[in-house]
Amino acid sequence: MAMSRVEIETMIRAAFPDARVEVKDLAGDGEHYAASVVSAAFKGVSKVKQHQMVYAALKGKMGGDLHALALTTAES
Repeated sequence: MAMSRVEIETMIRAAFPDARVEVKDLAGDGEHYAASVVSAAFKGVSKVKQHQMVYAALKGKMGGDLHALALTTAES
């Protein structure tokens, strides 16, 4: 079952309460999303680790309920 944009935002915000989070449904199909996450938690952390942190916040949904996520991260 596909995830909604709201579910994705909620999971990311739960892991990064200070974050500015924007999630867009790229294809209108509930399966292909783009997310931008800006958080102080990323300070001094490599981009690869930042992305891993966001994927961890999605609690194993990536590749299952969440088919595709184009991810952009930055420290605030």
